[in-house]
Amino acid sequence: MAARDLSRRFPKRVYGVGDEPDPRFSLANERTYLAWTRTSLTLFAAGVALEALDVPINADLRLWSAGLFVVLGVLAAVEGLLGWLRTERALRMRTPLSGPSIAPILTVGMIVGVALVAVGLL
Repeated sequence: MAARDLSRRFPKRVYGVGDEPDPRFSLANERTYLAWTRTSLTLFAAGVALEALDVPINADLRLWSAGLFVVLGVLAAVEGLLGWLRTERALRMRTPLSGPSIAPILTVGMIVGVALVAVGLL
């Protein structure tokens, strides 16, 4: 890339610091971001499906579990973006990488959501 093209890269707080990392690491970071995006879409789909389809579940539990899955989908999307930003900046600065900060919340949330659906089926 020409020097003038580098000045146009966005966001500046990521690309405006440090040195270019090995492209393989940036591409791996992008694949991780896309995995978080797929997870987010899956959680949204689960929430919408619970309400849109005629699932034989207690109405209150169905609503709560659907809402929980939609909220978890939003959290996964936010984590994907923030994780990509943190990791790309750390790669450029050659600093240690941080792990996903929201993974425990997503795990517990999904367990609770599935439990609500299971109890609603009884």
